[in-house]
Amino acid sequence: MGGGGDSASAQRLTDRRRRGRRCMQLLLLHSRTLLLILIYYAFSIGLTFYQKNLFKDFKFPLTVVIVHLNIKFFLSGVWRSMSSCCSGKERVCLNWDIYCTKVLPAGAAAGLDIGLSQWSLEFITVTLYTMSKSTALIFILFFAILFKLEEMKWSIVVLAFLIAGGLVMFTYKYTQFNLFGFALVMTASLLSGLRWTLSQILMQKSELGLSHPVDLVYHVQPWMALSLLPLAAAMEGTSLAGSEVGFNYKDLATAGQMWCRVLLGAFIAFCMEISEYYVVSCTSSLTFSISGVAKEIATLALAVSYSQEHLSAINKAGLVLCVLGIALHVYLKTHQLPDHQSSSTASRNISSNGTAASKFSTESVQPLLSDTQSDEDELELFVR
Repeated sequence: MGGGGDSASAQRLTDRRRRGRRCMQLLLLHSRTLLLILIYYAFSIGLTFYQKNLFKDFKFPLTVVIVHLNIKFFLSGVWRSMSSCCSGKERVCLNWDIYCTKVLPAGAAAGLDIGLSQWSLEFITVTLYTMSKSTALIFILFFAILFKLEEMKWSIVVLAFLIAGGLVMFTYKYTQFNLFGFALVMTASLLSGLRWTLSQILMQKSELGLSHPVDLVYHVQPWMALSLLPLAAAMEGTSLAGSEVGFNYKDLATAGQMWCRVLLGAFIAFCMEISEYYVVSCTSSLTFSISGVAKEIATLALAVSYSQEHLSAINKAGLVLCVLGIALHVYLKTHQLPDHQSSSTASRNISSNGTAASKFSTESVQPLLSDTQSDEDELELFVR
């Protein structure tokens, strides 16, 4: 009797310890996820407002983007060199034939996307910019269907109507509407859809070895800069050269301070890309998508509060409709997880290094914006 009681007591103690360790693991997981998301928010939202404020004093947005691209190319090169030194393994380096035929389209689309997006901030508010850029999801799905990365579904049509309808309602009699700026940001959204579709195709081609985001950034940045350079030279070249921050400077210290602000923005942009990568690689694409909806809402709330904009009832309804469309996409992704789990297990070869490189199947093309193995692991962790 005594022996049986001691055994039961020891088992209960073991169970309590196991539950305690489990609670601690969940606490650490939630704390790490929250910290990563907050860092990503700080860089992403901060960069949007930083650039908007910069363009009030520095009227050359395309030039700013080219500087950013060159700095990110340099920093990604440093990252690759440090990684090679620490691991003893050489990073991938593409030959010119593949570099010109495979990477060029994605790089050109990405360069024009970022360039036109930043240019539009000179003419429109952050609120309108954020709402308009959310339509990139529609174009991503469109190009995904066009390139046969995604099947046509009723949910895609509903998403398109929700987001597009919300944007129409938001821009209806919008007091700070600028047609040229709106055209720029919508063109950028279209190019964003093409950019991310082509980027996924690149990252899924195992023979290219561009599955790691830093390698992709390193190889794509030069094409991004070159694609934007003719437009920047035509639109800003002469005026920049003759400005007070160019060759016609009057105060070297003032000009230097302005260029330092441009360089700071480039550093923030690079940190944003790296933090974005860490959110995806250390949590999941599901967590990143959910946090993305919250980021859109936070950006819109800050923009309305910061600029003290007046929104009509129709504008507010459009904003809510657009956010609902994005939230519906995340909801549908969550409920598609069980379907992906049985059909994609055989094709997944997930390496144990935890990088984003392991998240893309090298044996088969996965649907664009589809969930990864870590999504299922994460969901399982929370329902245990």
